[in-house]
Amino acid sequence: MPKIVTVAQMQAIESAADRAGVTFASMMESAGQAVAEAVLNQVDDPAQEKVVVLCGKGNNGGDGLVAAHYLAEAGASVAIYAVHPLDENDSKVQRLRAKGLLIADVENDQRGRVLKNLLGGVTVLMDAVFGTGVHLPLSGPSADLLKQVAKFLEDRADDLPLRVAVDCPSGLNCDTGELDPLALPADLTITFAAAKRGQFSFPAADKIGALAIADISLPTDLPELASVSVELGTSEMVADLLPPRPRNAHKGTFGHALVVAGSVNYTGAAYLAGAAAYRIGAGLVTLAVPAPLHSILAASLPEATWLLLPHELGVIAVGGAEILAKELGKCQSLLIGPGFGLEKTTGQFLRRLLSVEIESHKGPLGFAQRATAETPPERATLPPLVIDADGLKLLAQIENWPAALPKETVLTPHPGEMATLTRLDKSALQADRIGLAQKYALEWGHIVVLKGAFTVVAAPDGRATVQPFATSALARAGTGDVLAGMIVGLLAQGLKPYEAAVAGTYLHGLAGELAANASGTTASVLAGDVLGRVGEAMREGY
Repeated sequence: MPKIVTVAQMQAIESAADRAGVTFASMMESAGQAVAEAVLNQVDDPAQEKVVVLCGKGNNGGDGLVAAHYLAEAGASVAIYAVHPLDENDSKVQRLRAKGLLIADVENDQRGRVLKNLLGGVTVLMDAVFGTGVHLPLSGPSADLLKQVAKFLEDRADDLPLRVAVDCPSGLNCDTGELDPLALPADLTITFAAAKRGQFSFPAADKIGALAIADISLPTDLPELASVSVELGTSEMVADLLPPRPRNAHKGTFGHALVVAGSVNYTGAAYLAGAAAYRIGAGLVTLAVPAPLHSILAASLPEATWLLLPHELGVIAVGGAEILAKELGKCQSLLIGPGFGLEKTTGQFLRRLLSVEIESHKGPLGFAQRATAETPPERATLPPLVIDADGLKLLAQIENWPAALPKETVLTPHPGEMATLTRLDKSALQADRIGLAQKYALEWGHIVVLKGAFTVVAAPDGRATVQPFATSALARAGTGDVLAGMIVGLLAQGLKPYEAAVAGTYLHGLAGELAANASGTTASVLAGDVLGRVGEAMREGY
């Protein structure tokens, strides 16, 4: 599966590959050829293309020179414009000279006349000035060149060339996502061997366009690459995780999910989560809700079974813990939190449910009796658990809450909820989403699903998966309830917590994109639309 690396990791990988016999020169040749192939896949007739390659003096510029060769071989008209005069003893330069390609540079181009002429007819503009080793802010001749090119692109805004970045747009910090103001936006970025962390951070993510990870023939068993713990989610990964659907199955085959959700002010959360658990394949879904919600929701989800919990003014009351505890042995997974609200009695319900002392009693199903001093305590054994939304905020109020949860509970915070759990500033969390998700997954001993653009799933053992979706279609109330329901539905079918979170977040992101495509705009997508596209998203996995 594709890896996501830091700059230091990538440098170590390349050095190890060189020691293993894949030389830096051969890696550069493979990289440049991959860039050329990616460009050729974007055009109809190479002979009609006028390509300008902007080259720096480092390895990124070398990749660009190789790409220029292969594009010229394919019939394109290619010119190279370098920041500094190129080394005429370089075999890559000699190969281009032999083809008669125009090679110009900033130092020998008075007033930028050659650059202006080249850009006037360009159809493919390749940025190979700086790669992953750039130091910000940009300055000197390179900055001046990028400024001139940016002005040209601004003047030709209605007829832009195909803009291609080699490894990353020049001026992008590939660890942090920091972006120099002079960085040229790309339509297509071809990165090598592995994606880079900064490519999944903003503002950088807005400038890289479509991201392609090119194979540069590294050994598949290279330890420095194989040991990287962060992966990019793919449809192939999810296909391997989804459980089989045998023809002779019955509802018990696919498990029983128990969804504890809802309050009078957030009625829809229970429906969205329960329906999502069904849509993802769970065999039976029980909704445990405050009693007044049953009459509102039952007709909307007739497939569900119901557990009515005591309430105070329409929110789950503390007495619901005993009722729920008696049902836990009947289900394979449990979701707590969507639409709870933050009332004191609901917080007491959660605290009591997680306590080792759950009072047992005998009484009619659906309504609690008050516990007495003589009621013997019993330990509540919780099934694989997902905690979402207000459940997380209430959880944060419990001292030493990580120890009260089953091992590898799936926590699904958005950045604001993660800030509540960690007591960190939200902007600091967003600046290092991967690293902090990994840190707290290890510290807490649970699965952290840090939602948002490029959702991160992190496990206590250091594994992390970043999903390749960043769409405002999911920036809508209720979409998180759908995700939580999908994860608990996968847990019910027997997936392990990390795998359920990885598969659920990938399919959720894809469903969001499918819903936006069907609507024609991300602005019109509702949580119910995302729910309706879960089956379509799953087709890739079966």
